Amino acid sequence: MHLTTIHRAALRVAGVVLVCSVAFAQSASSSPETKGAAAQGSGRFDGQWLTKMTCPPKGNTEGYTWQFASVIENSRFSGHHGTAGEPGYLQIEGKIAGDGSAKLSAKGIVASRQYARGVLAHKGADYDYDIKAQFSETEGTGKRDAGLGIVGRVCMFDFARK
Repeated sequence: MHLTTIHRAALRVAGVVLVCSVAFAQSASSSPETKGAAAQGSGRFDGQWLTKMTCPPKGNTEGYTWQFASVIENSRFSGHHGTAGEPGYLQIEGKIAGDGSAKLSAKGIVASRQYARGVLAHKGADYDYDIKAQFSETEGTGKRDAGLGIVGRVCMFDFARK
């Protein structure tokens, strides 16, 4: 009976040592860089932003510039121009990485044929494209993916923190 009590105590001590070892190993497996990047990525770019989109003329298509308010919350960019569901509406969204790089997705509705490229482009038609962007704490720039360049055109984006 005395041996059983010693066995139980030894098993309890071994269990505590095992649990502590596992907890230590898990905390040590997260590198300081990973912990810093996670803390830095959240909130680093968060706030109110002004987005300026400039699409120069190309061929018979006229150029234009739009400015609209945007917000970054939890490193997610969200900007809207116009009224949802109506011609001229544009929605831009996407995740910003800890280093400030971002691939934003733009979806919109053509406002007027004179500003849209493509054989099938007409007022009310849906369109979408990607934007490659880079942010710092106070500003950013971006460029529309023009695809093959035959139909699309390059549009430039400037982002300024308010």
